[in-house]
Amino acid sequence: MGAVLGVFSLASWVPCLCSGASCLLCSCCPNTKNSTVTRLIYAFILLLGTAVSCIMLTEGMETQLKKIPGFCEGGFKISVADIKADKDCDVLVGFKAVYRINFALAIFFFAFFLLMLKVKTSKDPRAAVHNGFWFFKIAAIVGIMVGSFYIPGGSFTSVWFVVGMVGAAFFILIQLVLLVDFAHSWNESWVSRMEEGNPRVWYAALLSVTTFFYVMSIIVVGLFYTYYTKPDGCTENKFFISINLILCIVVSIISIHPKIQEHQPRSGLLQSSVITLYTLYLTWSAMTNEPDRSCNPTLLSIITHIASPTMTPANSTVIVPTSAPPSKKGHFVDAENLLGLAVFVFCLLYSSIRTSSNSQVNKLTLSGSDSVILGDTNASGANDEEDGQPRRAVDNEKEGVQYSYSFFHLMLCLASLYIMMTLTGWYSPDAMFQNVTSKWPAVWVKITSSWVCLLLYVWTLVAPLVLTSRDFS
Repeated sequence: MGAVLGVFSLASWVPCLCSGASCLLCSCCPNTKNSTVTRLIYAFILLLGTAVSCIMLTEGMETQLKKIPGFCEGGFKISVADIKADKDCDVLVGFKAVYRINFALAIFFFAFFLLMLKVKTSKDPRAAVHNGFWFFKIAAIVGIMVGSFYIPGGSFTSVWFVVGMVGAAFFILIQLVLLVDFAHSWNESWVSRMEEGNPRVWYAALLSVTTFFYVMSIIVVGLFYTYYTKPDGCTENKFFISINLILCIVVSIISIHPKIQEHQPRSGLLQSSVITLYTLYLTWSAMTNEPDRSCNPTLLSIITHIASPTMTPANSTVIVPTSAPPSKKGHFVDAENLLGLAVFVFCLLYSSIRTSSNSQVNKLTLSGSDSVILGDTNASGANDEEDGQPRRAVDNEKEGVQYSYSFFHLMLCLASLYIMMTLTGWYSPDAMFQNVTSKWPAVWVKITSSWVCLLLYVWTLVAPLVLTSRDFS
């Protein structure tokens, strides 16, 4: 009898899972806008996929994954029949699982990117699919994910690695756009409070945060030269650090140039300090993928040397193997990749809740017209209850969507590829997953992304001077 009641109780949730986000989160969310709730649900799905990918890299799960036909047999069999080869299979099977999970997420979000093209309002029938039918969408993701585990290896591995590297590079640029938008919003908020209240307090706060970011950047550059260069080698690292340092200084000067300030009075050093720190992060991320391990110490070894300098000679910061295979006892997330995951989570959550009024950034990201938000908020009060039940999320997109549905799904597709590359350390696997290595293409993709990021930020500064016919206010 209890089982029957349990079935009926589960069945009662099916209509809710098939309907909109407002019903799905009705019991745990305060009154909010449907546009925000839907984005948060999709973000949660991607974060859940990320958590599952991390679990797949643990030692216990790798043992279970070996039991799946094809993972350590047939197309995934390592030909050298000795204990070491079998242990390598224990480790690399986790990488293969991460590839499959994020393949499923990327395919799902890319399909929705195509499906949601040209959706203008929530009255479009496709908007109902975007905002509802959660049971079927989750079932589709699980189905694709399960089926992907039976995709044979070989060419799939090589092709999907290239796709992942390109997609992750584009997501790095999206992260920059979101960070620029965050800095703009932060700066505008403080400037508004200066005008309304005590300007000295907020000016001091703004100056303190900007100074902190620049001081951190100087410290980071010093650590780069200390631990990632050598007097008689590591020429590439010296070039990467020096050129990006010079470019960051140039960008900071441009941001406070009188001509720039004339057209964009609220642009300044706060945004430049954020971009400088992010560029240095990309520089460090590129150097962590160098094949020459003598120029690429682990983050843990650097922290150990800083904490206990007497234990390690000053010139021996790198005692690592010549190659960088995963740990023989399972591979979770390297310390070098934790920061990348933290930046990813911040940008994902920010993109899900943002309602920026910066029109220049809106053209590059996700927000729509603020006037529509205000109009729908005022007009939706009568619809807060339906059939006597409180409706927690109101539809604020009847007159126009608050963000691009298709671009949002494309961003999640690229984010899933970024997660795949981050969790696997951007290692390049061979077709049979017999070996994974750091290679120069991953280094150049990251360092090139840092240059494109700086170029994109400079364009946001000089665009009002070049495109005088457009309104960037």
